[in-house]
Amino acid sequence: MVIFVMLFSVTYSLPTFFNEVPNWLISINAKKMNLGLDLKGGVHFLMQVDLDEVIDNKSRKFSNDIRSQLRKNKIRYSSFKFENNKIFIDLSNNVNFEEVEDMLNKNYQNTFDIKRLEDNKLQISISENAINELRIAAIKQNTTTLRNRVNELGVAEPIVQQSGKTRIVVELPGVKDTTRAKEIIGATATLEFKMVDEESDAYAAEESEQIMFNSKLYYDDAGQPVLLKRNVILTGENIVDASSGFDQNSRPSVNITLDGPGSKRFASTTEDNIGKLMAVLFIESKSESRVVNGETKRVTKKYEKIISIATIQERLSKSFQITGLDSPKQARDLALYLRAGSMAAPMYIIEERTVGPSLGADNIEKGKISVIIGLILVLIFMTYYYRVFGLFANTALILNILIIVSVMSLIPGAVLTLPGIAGIVLTVGMAVDANVLIFERVKEEIRNGSTPLASIELGYKKAFSTIADANITTLIASIILFIFGTGPIKGFAVTLSIGVISSMFTAIIVTRVLANISYENNSRFKTKELSI
Repeated sequence: MVIFVMLFSVTYSLPTFFNEVPNWLISINAKKMNLGLDLKGGVHFLMQVDLDEVIDNKSRKFSNDIRSQLRKNKIRYSSFKFENNKIFIDLSNNVNFEEVEDMLNKNYQNTFDIKRLEDNKLQISISENAINELRIAAIKQNTTTLRNRVNELGVAEPIVQQSGKTRIVVELPGVKDTTRAKEIIGATATLEFKMVDEESDAYAAEESEQIMFNSKLYYDDAGQPVLLKRNVILTGENIVDASSGFDQNSRPSVNITLDGPGSKRFASTTEDNIGKLMAVLFIESKSESRVVNGETKRVTKKYEKIISIATIQERLSKSFQITGLDSPKQARDLALYLRAGSMAAPMYIIEERTVGPSLGADNIEKGKISVIIGLILVLIFMTYYYRVFGLFANTALILNILIIVSVMSLIPGAVLTLPGIAGIVLTVGMAVDANVLIFERVKEEIRNGSTPLASIELGYKKAFSTIADANITTLIASIILFIFGTGPIKGFAVTLSIGVISSMFTAIIVTRVLANISYENNSRFKTKELSI
């Protein structure tokens, strides 16, 4: 009777691990299990990270930094050229090669490969080790930024993780607006704050195409040329919080909060430039497909737009406001990008897959049926073959499933996927393995002439090491699957790991307690044969 009650409980609670929580579980503050993409429906993206763009951007930044360092150290040169991510410098005749090398090694340890092409000509390029570190850091930063952006979308239990060396998998269960999701996760927008070059004529520079090396030509919303200084005061990396709102004139705005180093630098710059113009530059990289020599290639194009030019009225520090945005939606999106952090490299979607709710419901139903059928078959077999001890094993098996469901519901961030259900079905079959070993050992002891109680004692004792070895190796394999697997594989590994641990408890402890209650503590069974 107890087994049938427990079986009914498991059957009734199966929808619980999918989408519903019975009232009697709600009364004890139980929560539903989170569902994976294949059960709940949603969207799957496979993102390709353009790591070459990371190297290009970093090389350009190093080029500007090295030029500044040469001027700072008063090292004279006749030409400075950046080409194909390499820097070529023609030093003046009175400058030693070692002087430049010492400067680079002091400021950029083990970052560059330096070659002497001629007497006074140098070639500087980023070393292979530094390139590998940049790529690893870019993947990690993009993964973290994507995870932050997805959290801003309010998606329950999303999956954002690296896949291979250059790709990131994003799974958003329950998301229906795929267009909005693509806008958020694919955007690479950030901000740069720069001073306006008020000493030069932007119109003359546009016409003559001759621009001072420390300035760059941009265009505002009206299409008017504006010269900005190349030196960047702040970037999106210095922003720790951002929120959208409206200014005193009811125009869309973004309220910015800076980190410590950023606020100090911003305060110093604004204090020294009161009355001068400062621009906020919006930068976004987009991946586009183009036909080059008859082949379709993906090219990353950078879009730069001045969204605000304002006169510095006073010293600014940790918190301030930027305006000049086109709409409240642009303000909200920009605030989201800045809160989540900037992308280290552009990305583009190479695979998009949508799973509908109806397909997810079908997967739930099939998974539910497979668990029930597998459970019933195992219960019948164990009862037929091992009689009373089979009933002990069945009770332990049902308890084992209840433990898996309970633990999965308690673990923060645990998500049930279709492979996870497969892990539960596999556990149903594996959980009785330990009892089979124990019961066969008990039978062997009975054949050797041991008493019923002694056979139980020796059966559990001698089978323990074999059971432990088998389950530990399975647990190790599931841990490896969890570490190196992607979302669905992780779901399988989680349920399998929980099932292995709980089956050890139920098969060894629970069945032993039931055997003790039935035979050792009940005088009616002490002299009788074991029903096994």
